[in-house]
Amino acid sequence: MVLEGKKRVWEDYQKEIADDHYFYVRSCIRQTFFPGSETTFLRIMRNDLGKDVFEDARHTTCTGIGYHTDIVPLDTTMTVIARHFALMTEAGYTNIIPSCVTSFGLYTEVLDTWKHFPEIEAKIREYLWKATKREFKIPENLVHTSDIIYKFRNQIKEKSKVSLINKKTGVPLKIVEHIGCHYAKMFPTSGVGGAEFPSVLTGMIESWGGSVIDYPERRHCCGFGFRQYLVMANRGYSVSNSKKKFESMQPYQPDFIVANCPGCSMFLDRWQYTIAELEGITYDTSGMGIPVLTYEEMAGLVMGYSPWELGLQMHQVSVEPLLDKLGIEYKKEEKYLGVHGQNIGEPQKPQFLIV
Repeated sequence: MVLEGKKRVWEDYQKEIADDHYFYVRSCIRQTFFPGSETTFLRIMRNDLGKDVFEDARHTTCTGIGYHTDIVPLDTTMTVIARHFALMTEAGYTNIIPSCVTSFGLYTEVLDTWKHFPEIEAKIREYLWKATKREFKIPENLVHTSDIIYKFRNQIKEKSKVSLINKKTGVPLKIVEHIGCHYAKMFPTSGVGGAEFPSVLTGMIESWGGSVIDYPERRHCCGFGFRQYLVMANRGYSVSNSKKKFESMQPYQPDFIVANCPGCSMFLDRWQYTIAELEGITYDTSGMGIPVLTYEEMAGLVMGYSPWELGLQMHQVSVEPLLDKLGIEYKKEEKYLGVHGQNIGEPQKPQFLIV
């Protein structure tokens, strides 16, 4: 393909990302497993970048997990999402930014459905009015929150205090980036770079000094799969997918993994503990596992935030080796202190995974 043709194809996978004034919707999974991530996103956006980000306490789940497991009917899901759009409209915003990639994928699916079948949109508007007496406008700009950090990655770099470089050797850290399936695989043009070459995390990593690992199973699913995980008998399918990825990335000796999906972050972290306890193996050379970060946590470390304020103690795989490489100072004794300095208790240690 000639260069001009390549440029034209690449342009098809770029997206408009609004500059300011965002209606922010939280993730059920992210605020449960890694609650510091969403707090960090808001702190960066509001305090460091000076952006207007509004959230409404009346926002609810998008029902994505229930929808994808065939528990919640599509009409119900669309009506719930229509209510989210109504809250955005009532607050005077037109740009909506979901924290969860499943919400992002579902919002995209609903809007695409309404675009092609306006009679369905009309039906959902009627349902919403009957149920809540609310009306809504279609968002002018829908992007995932990782798109926002990607957009402002260079501004974050200008304000950064830490680079993704080994402080002792001066060598860029080797990083595995994992893109959630619902970010770009459902609607490839909705993700920066599409399904095959998503650049949303790569852009952050390279801007902040790190090196991206290209390994064979780079685009393989983490294995979350709502039907796989929610049914206990199916969880072997879930862990086997993560295991396949770990085995593929292991020869490249990554310093850490970063993901833009709440579920992916959790499973790539937790399944390392599971595999270690089941098989007595880890995928690093120290027996501690490969640290897994959310992109908000990665951005927070770059900005010089305290690792414990970021909530990195919530991870199964210890992050201290990564903090040491980055040259980030921390106090081990403060790892399990609450916001008021009280001891919140230390979790039991695994039998095999070193923590």
